[in-house]
Amino acid sequence: MRRHLSWVFVALLLAATFAWLACSAEESTLKDVSFMAGFKPQANLPFVAVYVAQEKGYFAEQGLKVKIRHSTGEHLKLLMAGDVDVTTADAGSVLKQRANNDLPIVAFALFGQRGQQAFVVLDEAGIRSPKDWEGRRFGYKVSVPPDYLAILKASGVDRSKIQEVRVGFDPRILTEGKIDILAVFKSNEPDTLARLGFGVSIFDAADYEVPTMGLTYIARNALAETDPEMITGFLKATMKGLEFAFESIDETLDIVLTYADQEDREHMRFMLLTEIADAASPLTAQNGLGWMTAEQWQAFHDSLLEHGALTGPTDVSSAFTDRFISETYTSGKLNWP
Repeated sequence: MRRHLSWVFVALLLAATFAWLACSAEESTLKDVSFMAGFKPQANLPFVAVYVAQEKGYFAEQGLKVKIRHSTGEHLKLLMAGDVDVTTADAGSVLKQRANNDLPIVAFALFGQRGQQAFVVLDEAGIRSPKDWEGRRFGYKVSVPPDYLAILKASGVDRSKIQEVRVGFDPRILTEGKIDILAVFKSNEPDTLARLGFGVSIFDAADYEVPTMGLTYIARNALAETDPEMITGFLKATMKGLEFAFESIDETLDIVLTYADQEDREHMRFMLLTEIADAASPLTAQNGLGWMTAEQWQAFHDSLLEHGALTGPTDVSSAFTDRFISETYTSGKLNWP
């Protein structure tokens, strides 16, 4: 009996060893990729797509072993140094880096079919239209946003009648009455203000026929040219992750919170749902999530240039490529695996 148990133990040990060796061999064939989210762990949609692709094994199915990191502000520097392969950036930042600094980066997927930023007022302030901004105080984070200027132009607002103040990132400056209009990220501060007990109204530049765009995935030009298979595999896995997020909100939030364990679930839900809404458009319905066009980029570029966000014009074809997103879909359906 003891001899029989010994042989059973040996057989189980050998089976486990062979399974481990097979798994190790499989992992050794995967291509290493370093992804850095452009901010802390949270439910920003480009981050979510990576989290889901990792946890659901979509990267492995594409032959990739992805290391997920989060930025404290150095992601562009690390991207250019080659320490990071893929990161995130706002489309406006991509155009600024191309036009102002000639940085050799390229966007290869667009999440925000509408821009991330908006402008909020307290419901109690009685501000119903941009014309009501005249005689009020406007607070911006770092610099005056070009889409704010575009709203003023589109609505015939006299900018000289608005007091513009740099206020930083604490939205309570609005609730304390120090300003009347606040520049915010749509998927963040409106929920924070609501949780403080304040009703808010949101002004979105896209609602005034201003061209806007949001977050993208970016890589170095050189990497996109020398390793297109990796970029395509990464994009297919993340777009599959994005489709999952659209269909399974609660399970997606479970995954997000394994990375963002210090965050509030319901605030993450607000962020996720807000960014999902902005990631869908007639363009993506026809072609697939993450889609983008030269016309979008050109219109956005022209608006930024008009309102002083770019030091000069740049060729938008150098700022983005639709090569990889085109290879990811056929007639709007994800090519998988």
